[in-house]
Amino acid sequence: MILRGDPAGPLAVPVALSGGSMRVWRVWVVPVASLFAIWGCTSPIALVGSVEPATVTPAVLAGPAGFEEFEKPAATGGRVPEAPPPPDVSAAPGADAAPGAGVRPVPAAPDGSVAVAGAPPGGEPSSYAPARSVPAPAAAPGLGPGAIRSHWARDDLPVSPRARRIDCERIRCVALTFDDGPGAYTEPLLDILAGHRARATFFVVGRMAFGDGESTLRRMVAEGHELGNHTWDHPQLPLLSQAAIREELGRTQWLVKRATGVTMILMRPPYGLTDSRVAAESRQLGLAQILWDVDTLDWRDQDPSVVARRATEAGPGSIVLMHDIHRSTVQAVPRLLDEFATRGYRFVTLSELYGGRPAPGRKYYGSP
Repeated sequence: MILRGDPAGPLAVPVALSGGSMRVWRVWVVPVASLFAIWGCTSPIALVGSVEPATVTPAVLAGPAGFEEFEKPAATGGRVPEAPPPPDVSAAPGADAAPGAGVRPVPAAPDGSVAVAGAPPGGEPSSYAPARSVPAPAAAPGLGPGAIRSHWARDDLPVSPRARRIDCERIRCVALTFDDGPGAYTEPLLDILAGHRARATFFVVGRMAFGDGESTLRRMVAEGHELGNHTWDHPQLPLLSQAAIREELGRTQWLVKRATGVTMILMRPPYGLTDSRVAAESRQLGLAQILWDVDTLDWRDQDPSVVARRATEAGPGSIVLMHDIHRSTVQAVPRLLDEFATRGYRFVTLSELYGGRPAPGRKYYGSP
């Protein structure tokens, strides 16, 4: 008789040899045990076949995000098992037109645009790996290493410049906005903007900002630019569950607040796609939905002259859509800044354009 699961001991073999009878105890087990004790020997079975009980470390089942400021979303991993068709989907101007006539088609362009694929499920935001690295830009006209930089210790939070009082109802204002970064070309873009004393709004993707990109976020804040939420990994929000929408926005809110001390008040839905549930979650997090009225289509036509021409078609109060992950876009910026300046425009952030904080949940297309 051997009890399964028990460590083998000196009683195991004698009992087995006796056919399971415990009478063997009186016959010869006791003398044998005495000899083992005299010889100072341990159980021969223990020496040969016994195994220490395995030490099992239970897996850490972390939730999808541990926000300090927001309600913890349900453990969906950021995705719905079967994404339902998007109800009540509305888009930015031109979204219903042919591909290329309005918002960017899906999937994103394979030239460095942020992938739509989701982040790994579970874990704190700090456990995420950064997005695939982008090669450093080669030397190009207008993209040389800049001398205009803000300096601070990496772990220090930046201090924003004093707020400007700009009345965009009386003077010509234009809001330049850049999506999908920060990327390899964002720092040269900041150099160009600083040289023209221009401020812009950057709608950042959490996975792109995580890690090395956090220092770029701090520089943006220190130089007076405004930060907006462009989700964690650029999905089509209307295809997600309510909890997954909250997670996409909440993770990026958490990251930017940790890196810069700034609580963002703006969001831009990827591809301009939104619905009533996206509006509800945006309102819950205090985020206005910012779309645009001038699309440069810089993701499609990566020609600096074309991008600059389309951007300068903007009128007073316009919101211009561009992407700082494209080298050609950054090359176009000096030209469009000069053109706007000769026409008497001021380059403002979105909060400056609207004279304060836009209403959470509401959609804005430009022209305050």
